[in-house]
Amino acid sequence: MVQPVKLLGPLSRLQQRRSGPLILELDLTGGLAEEAPADPLGQILARRHQQLRDVVEGIRRGAHDPRVKALVARIDGRPLGLAKVQEVRSAVATFRAAGKDTVAWSESFGEFGPGTVPYYLATAFAEIALMPSGSVGLTGVSIGSAFFGGAAERLGVRFEGGARHEYKNAPNMFTEHGFTEPHRENTERLVESLGEQIADGIAEGRGLTRERVRELTDRGPLLAAEALEAGLVDRLAYRDEVYADLRARHSPAEAGSGQGDSGSAPPNEDSQAEGARLVYAVRYRQRAAMAERMPVRAGGYIALITATGVITQGRSRRTALGGETMGADTVAAALRAARRDRNVRAVVFRVDSRGGSAVASDAIRREVALTREAGTPVVASLGDIAGSGGYYIVMDADAIVARPGTLTASIGVYSGKPVLAGLLERLGVNSESVDGSAHSGMFGSDRGFSDSEWERVNAMLDNTYEDFTGKVARARGLSAEQVDAVARGRILSGSDALAGGLVDDLGGLPAAVRLAREKAGLPKGRLRPFPVAGPWERLMPAESSEDRAAAPQSALALGGDALGLTELAARAGVPASAPLMVPGSWEVR
Repeated sequence: MVQPVKLLGPLSRLQQRRSGPLILELDLTGGLAEEAPADPLGQILARRHQQLRDVVEGIRRGAHDPRVKALVARIDGRPLGLAKVQEVRSAVATFRAAGKDTVAWSESFGEFGPGTVPYYLATAFAEIALMPSGSVGLTGVSIGSAFFGGAAERLGVRFEGGARHEYKNAPNMFTEHGFTEPHRENTERLVESLGEQIADGIAEGRGLTRERVRELTDRGPLLAAEALEAGLVDRLAYRDEVYADLRARHSPAEAGSGQGDSGSAPPNEDSQAEGARLVYAVRYRQRAAMAERMPVRAGGYIALITATGVITQGRSRRTALGGETMGADTVAAALRAARRDRNVRAVVFRVDSRGGSAVASDAIRREVALTREAGTPVVASLGDIAGSGGYYIVMDADAIVARPGTLTASIGVYSGKPVLAGLLERLGVNSESVDGSAHSGMFGSDRGFSDSEWERVNAMLDNTYEDFTGKVARARGLSAEQVDAVARGRILSGSDALAGGLVDDLGGLPAAVRLAREKAGLPKGRLRPFPVAGPWERLMPAESSEDRAAAPQSALALGGDALGLTELAARAGVPASAPLMVPGSWEVR
């Protein structure tokens, strides 16, 4: 009679783990990725990197799950993309609206460094806890540019090239000693727009005025005690105290007894037999998705096609430096496969890119237009940045959705080359070539452009700019004057792009999904990553460019960019074959 009783204990605890209260946990110290690599090796290397969609969907699911009682997030001072932060803030707002606990905790919002954007994220939570030895690096928005004009002159290097027009400032880093007036004007407007968004979000989250937030920002960074006194955080506590308090609030054994006293000795937080169980929001989302996997229901679904990185010709590639390129062939194949799949009722095209090749951008734009014309609605969702070529590829979508903090537009073009003749001469290097025609050596770095070569460069720049702006006008229903007012190379925030008619909504990915459902006539319609290739398809070459398997990149797709030269050139702003580019990292701190 004793043995059955002993067995009931473990069974009871197992049942409690399955049906007991849950606390969703986020660890945002490792950043957020837009998508997982398509190749098996990349997936293994990146398996600990959280995807934005999994995080957001996990939080939203938790808001409607009665087992989920709270959300706790660890945030530090490492950079997070502003648009991604706004996606997470929106999901947290949904979770809070369901009447559930939300707690953000941090060892430090920037340790002897900036932490404005991470702190802005934390203010979406109802409660903020900070370690007593930490600080709040609320120092405001700063966008910097490096200018190598003086260094280039000393080295005997000069840059020859052109841009359309004055706000397309990519060549400035090689030709100027500081900001030009248009460059400074554009950057100041970006800082103003993004700063207003952050200040308003913090003010709303902490019950402060915008003026008070600006006053505190001018004083930052703030020590932990100062942040507590100013109302920027709610408590100074260590991780064990934060978690013990949350478990005490939502433990079945403590239900109805009020909050635990965080000043008393905390219970063993690893003992979960009688307390709320922690589960990462990403794992919660993945388990729910696995439980739902079944044949496609009648009525179809919405395909999520994600495109990130520098836009190049050919296939998408993962570089040895860990970066990504957006290959036109790969993205075009995904769009073709989507419009040929009868189960795909609409496409959400998620883009995070600083641009790249003009012809590769146009090839992707064409497939977006053809997908739309074939009767499959396409709604674009812009991530942290969708500038120049990144905007080019989405402008023919049925609708374009951004976040207020998205960096976009940069409707312009530039091209050129470094001339190394002076440097080579100083090094004692003599460079000679035999040219078969007047312009056969025009793109070499040993000499500058001749007058006739300059005529060709200007003709190509003018043609690309006119083509770009003309397509924007047709796609967005704008006049030439309206396009000129937002073009000429200007980089815009998402909120300014909305005012200028370049985007349709500031609701992020959830708004894009809603619009796609409306346009497809789907009452619900699930969102699915597309295409999803099996292990065999990833390893075997596609039968043709029309094959569904042509969209995922190969497991060994390093190719000619294995050293990440395209990525390095793009980050430095070197204009190779990518004239529709926003240079640099554009990290908002």
